[in-house]
Amino acid sequence: MMTEAATVFDNIVKQRRSMRVYDANKPFDGEAVHRSLQRAMYAPNSSNMQMWEFYRVTDPEKIKQLAKYAMNQSAARTARELVLFVVPKAKWKQRAKANFEFHHARYGNKPLHELSKREQRKLKYFTRLMPMYYFQDWLGIWGLIRKLIVTISSLWRPVVWQVTKNDLRVVCHKSAALAAQTFMLSMKAEGYDTCPMEGFDSMRVKRYLNFPSSYEINMMISCGPGTAEGIYHDQFRVDEKEIIFTV
Repeated sequence: MMTEAATVFDNIVKQRRSMRVYDANKPFDGEAVHRSLQRAMYAPNSSNMQMWEFYRVTDPEKIKQLAKYAMNQSAARTARELVLFVVPKAKWKQRAKANFEFHHARYGNKPLHELSKREQRKLKYFTRLMPMYYFQDWLGIWGLIRKLIVTISSLWRPVVWQVTKNDLRVVCHKSAALAAQTFMLSMKAEGYDTCPMEGFDSMRVKRYLNFPSSYEINMMISCGPGTAEGIYHDQFRVDEKEIIFTV
């Protein structure tokens, strides 16, 4: 039997639809966006590195311009706000440092030699392992070296194979996508609709919003009060027998 919370969540998940047309006349609480982004910060992510940034676009002129870069989709054109989920790859050092300082403070900021082996491993995870994993060179040579290392190591023990430059991009974008999904479910719980968009000119958007060249946009999400015409058709999902398996 489902709990009351599970029933509520089940309704939120099933009611969330990609909204293509928003209502320009209904009231819209922008604080719901802020609350939902705060909740998105609690989304699970790889090694707690939190390789994401969230950008709200509330200016109607900026929304209009971004809608042009989004192929003039009605989901962007009629949005009350746009939110961009961005992967700031170059900030891995700051994120690793923040994690280190958080855990070091938990351990009383003691010198490493005074900590237990378990506590030392936790700190070294962010001072040694994360730099080794996240550091990238322009040609991706270090990623190939890591690949060689794990290939050799795999002869004796299980290893993580996703260590190349492209692998790391996938890892970061998966984390950002988890935050984006949390945001969309939160917005539905707040009584508003959303639409995730990947069809946009990311280079023009980055230049328009003055993002660093190293930033990558995971997705653009529109939000606002939905309309009946904003749902284009009944929802279709493949039968669960083709998707859910027990092994």
